[in-house]
Amino acid sequence: MHIIHRRGWEIPERQATPEHLAFSRRAFLVGGASAMALAPCAANAQRVADLAKLPDPTANLYPAKRNPKFTLDRPITAEKINDNYNNFYEFGTSKYIAEASQALPIRPWTVKIDGMVEKPQEIGIDDLIRKMTIEERLYRHRCVEAWSMAIAWTGFPLAKLIDFARPLGSAKFVKMTTFMDAKLAPGQNMSWFPWPYVEGLTLAEAGNELAFIATGCYGHPLDKQHGAPLRLAVPWKYGFKSIKSIVRFSFVEQRPKGYWEALQSSEYGFWANVNPTVPHPRWSQASEELIGTGERRPTLIFNGYGDYVAGLYKGLENERLWA
Repeated sequence: MHIIHRRGWEIPERQATPEHLAFSRRAFLVGGASAMALAPCAANAQRVADLAKLPDPTANLYPAKRNPKFTLDRPITAEKINDNYNNFYEFGTSKYIAEASQALPIRPWTVKIDGMVEKPQEIGIDDLIRKMTIEERLYRHRCVEAWSMAIAWTGFPLAKLIDFARPLGSAKFVKMTTFMDAKLAPGQNMSWFPWPYVEGLTLAEAGNELAFIATGCYGHPLDKQHGAPLRLAVPWKYGFKSIKSIVRFSFVEQRPKGYWEALQSSEYGFWANVNPTVPHPRWSQASEELIGTGERRPTLIFNGYGDYVAGLYKGLENERLWA
C-alpha cells in the first residue's frame, strides 16, 4: 500500500496557474528585468539628447558687424548648400552628415588652454566668446578634393586667443584638438583613423590676421555640421587644416602631426598651402568647382590670399609647403 505523506506546501492541481498564463508571466518578468537593466542607458541617452538641444547663450551676439576688409570675388555659397555638404569624419565619411551631427551636445563646452603658457586654464565657451568680441568675415575656402565655397563666418582672430593664452617664448606651434566621444560620434569607432582629430599651425601662421576662429556663420551661431561651437578657418590652406569642434589649444615646441598627415603623410602635409601647380598625388589642383554652381575656375596660389601670407614662408623653400 502506497502512503502519501503531505509536506504542507502542496496545492490541489485545480489551483495551479494555467500554463499559458505562467509563460506569459515569465516573459513579463524577463522583459521587465531587461527594461530595468536598460533604464540607466536610456536615461543617459535622454540626458545627452536634452543637452544637444540646449539653447546657445551667445545667440544675441549675432549677426555681428561685418569687417569690410575681407571681400570676395564670387557670391557667397547658399547656406542650404553649405549646410548639407560637409566633411566631418567623426559622424561619417559621406558629405551628408548634417543630421547625424545634431547628436553632438555643444553646451556645456569647455576649452582647455595648456602647454607652454604662463598659466594653463580651462574656460567655458560662452565666457570665451564674450571675451574675444566677434565680427563677420567673408572667406573663400578650397578643399584638397578640388571644390570650393565662399562663406560668411562670424568669430574672432586666432591672434586674440593667443594673446589671451600668453604663450611662453619657447612655444613654436599651437596644437588644436577636437572632442573625443565615440558614443556620440560613430565615426570615432573606426579604429583605423587616428582619433581624436588634431591639427597645428606655427605661431606665426596662427598670429596672421587671416587665421580665424569661427563661432558662427550666415549671421547666426555655428551649425553643428560646421564644427560648432568653435572651429578654425584658415582660407589660404586646404580645408582639412580647418579643424572642427575644438576643445583644446596646446602651445608646444615640436611640430604637431595633424590627423590627415598621420593617416596618409604622402598625400596630406603639415603646411597644406593651396598651390595650383602642385597636384595631389591622385588628381590635379589646377582648377576647382564652385559647389552648387557647376562652374570651374582656375585655382589661385594661396587661394588668392598671397598678399596676406606669402611672407610667412620666406626661408622655408626646402619645406613641403603644399599638400
